[in-house]
Amino acid sequence: MIDTVISDLGRVVLWFDNNVFLRKLAARAGRPFEEVKAAVHGDLGLIRAFDGGAVTPAGFLQRVTAAAGASLPYEDFYAIYNDIFTPNGPAIDVLGRVKRAGYRTLLLSNTDPERFAFVRRRFPEVLFFDGYVLSYELKLLKPDPAIYRAAVRQAGSEPGRCVFIDDMEENVAGAKAAGLSGILYRPETDLAGELKKLGLKF
Repeated sequence: MIDTVISDLGRVVLWFDNNVFLRKLAARAGRPFEEVKAAVHGDLGLIRAFDGGAVTPAGFLQRVTAAAGASLPYEDFYAIYNDIFTPNGPAIDVLGRVKRAGYRTLLLSNTDPERFAFVRRRFPEVLFFDGYVLSYELKLLKPDPAIYRAAVRQAGSEPGRCVFIDDMEENVAGAKAAGLSGILYRPETDLAGELKKLGLKF
C-alpha cells in the first residue's frame, strides 16, 4: 500500500523553459541565441555539477558568462537565470488533494540553490510538501539510487510504499530500480488516474 508520494519539481509541479534564460543572456552578450545556447549547453557537466552542489553560484555564473561572452553582475545574472518557471495547475491540484487525503508528500529535485530559493520566493504556494530532498544539499543527483533511498528515509517509509513522479524516463527507472513505484509524467498524463491505479484514495 502506497503511503508516500514523491514528486519531481521541474516539468511536474512547475513548467520551465531554459530558452527564456538563454535568449536574455544572448541579448546581454550581443550574440545570436543559437550560438549562446550551443556554448552554454556544450558544458552539461557544469549544470549537473551545480545541481550536485559541486560548483558554487559564483563559480557557475563565471563559467556560464565566460562561455556566453557576457558580463553580468551576480544579481542581474540570477534574475534572468531563475525567471523561467510557470506553475502546472493540474499537477499541483492533484498533489494537494493527495496531501489533504493524508498521504505523505515529498519533493525530490535535481536543482541548485539559486533556483530553489527563487521558487521559494516566487511560488511559495506550490511548496506544500512534507519534506524536500534537494540534489545540491545532498550532493546526489537522480538517477543515483542513493537519492531515492534518502527520500524514503526522510519519509519514514519503505521503498515499496512510495511512488515517484518524474518527467524523465531515466529518473523513473532509477526510482523503480531502488524499489519504488514510478509514474512518468507528461503534459497529457492523467496523474490522478495513475495514482488511483496504485490504490491511492483521494
